[in-house]
Amino acid sequence: MGILWTIIIGFIAGVIAKFIMPGDNEPSGFIMTTILGIVGAFVATYLGQALGWYGPGEGAGLIGAVVGAIIVLFVYGLFASRRTT
Repeated sequence: MGILWTIIIGFIAGVIAKFIMPGDNEPSGFIMTTILGIVGAFVATYLGQALGWYGPGEGAGLIGAVVGAIIVLFVYGLFASRRTT
């Protein structure tokens, strides 16, 4: 159930992160944005568990997943801007 919950939270976090951090280099498709949000939720879960914020079976909450999704969107924007120039 932990992975399924992380995917659901990541989906919501991806949509929220896109509204918080719009831009030209960001993914414009709904599916790509949600995939990056899910990746952000997994990043937040991994970092939270590594730092001791979450237990072994716990996943990131909504705020942690949004922060993770914003980080992933920022990194994606950096690589996308290098690729287009």
